Amino acid sequence: MEDFLTGKKHIHFIGIGGSGMYPLAQILHSKGFYLTGSDNNETETLKAVRNMGIKVFMGQAAENIEGADLIVYTAAIMSDNPELIAAKASDAVCVERSELLGLVTSWYSNAVCISGTHGKTTTSSMLTHIYLAENVDISTVIGGKLKAIGGSGRAGKSETMVCEACEFSNTFLKLYPDVSIILNIDADHLDFFGNMDNLRASFTKFCDNTSKALVVNGDDENTMLAVKASTVDKEIVTFGYSDKNRFYPQNITQISDFQTDFDLMEKGVKLGTISIHVPGSHNVLNAVAASAAAIITGCSVDSINKGLETFWGAGRRFERLAEINGITIVDDYAHHPAEVTALLKTAKAMKGFKRVWAVHQPFTYSRTATLLDDFAKALSIADKVVLTEIMGGREKNTYNIYTSDLAKKIDGSVWFSTFEEVAQYVVDNAESGDLIITFGCGDVYKVAFKMIEMLKNK
Repeated sequence: MEDFLTGKKHIHFIGIGGSGMYPLAQILHSKGFYLTGSDNNETETLKAVRNMGIKVFMGQAAENIEGADLIVYTAAIMSDNPELIAAKASDAVCVERSELLGLVTSWYSNAVCISGTHGKTTTSSMLTHIYLAENVDISTVIGGKLKAIGGSGRAGKSETMVCEACEFSNTFLKLYPDVSIILNIDADHLDFFGNMDNLRASFTKFCDNTSKALVVNGDDENTMLAVKASTVDKEIVTFGYSDKNRFYPQNITQISDFQTDFDLMEKGVKLGTISIHVPGSHNVLNAVAASAAAIITGCSVDSINKGLETFWGAGRRFERLAEINGITIVDDYAHHPAEVTALLKTAKAMKGFKRVWAVHQPFTYSRTATLLDDFAKALSIADKVVLTEIMGGREKNTYNIYTSDLAKKIDGSVWFSTFEEVAQYVVDNAESGDLIITFGCGDVYKVAFKMIEMLKNK
């Protein structure tokens, strides 16, 4: 691909504190580029950026780009943003974040890119832990905060990179993977893809773009259809629950609510017993996927064990925020019916709780309208369901869909217009022994923190 960084000295990031921008800033800073950036809100990430010696402007204004010869922005930046307008009117090269990420992945000879509709961040985090246990000085770009690396990214000096690969808008087709993981392919982002055939076709292109090996879910029909349609020859490594796959788990044993042990198998041979500390059978499969990728890229089973033993989840992935007066509050990123089903089944299977509360923020009108019945079925797994208004995100409500439409399909559910009302209702009705889970890919985590403050003051 074209190396648009050639000859560039000063790179400016519009929205440098974003979870996708911060890792790229780390990597480019480590390569010796002079960086500046801007953002609208003070965060822990911005403190980390400043600690690297990078100048950060608060607020976005035309004068912030002065002196930059390359400007990076994200798709989330609105077209009327004054800084972006000035950037596009300047002589500087302007690139969207995904273009830069694609170029960066091409710098590594062992770029492992993790794709799939569900489980990308958790699997990327698991694999990061394994490489760190193997003492590989990795670079990492993931979609959530990971305690082991102090955020969403890491700049290393080795040839290995772990990169989360998102299919939305085909951004993952800009990457240059050496090894690709496909965890699953489920109906999502159909507002962009239109139908499952188009979605699978994009994953097939992702397979074609991978240079060395594909680590794929052999039990997932859509994944295997996408892989079989690929015309580029490379090693195919399967994982799954069944023993028809090269890698699979056996003797899965739930030791406690937050520990599951299983034997990691390869072609009928036991490689070792693995312990994970994130709940749910879906996370067993994520661990097998990470282990498979680690093994084929040279990691030992001992490092897999050590890495997964120390992984207690990424930010917003069944993240335990507080326990107050016997009430436990957890936050999660689940925003698709399959993810909600896995999340709530996992919660209901836990022995330590009386009732499970689902506090959900639907995200995008198109997804809510298209998957309304699936969401209703998934949410009904919980004992109590409380809904917020739909977060439209990038969309306008041309679908004439409302939270009340979803609530009508769930017995006993309630919905409120504001986060304050949602939090107050849950706090007023929660009892000792309850597990409250806020989830969605928007800003529903704010409800969790409101509830924590209310419970402390109750």
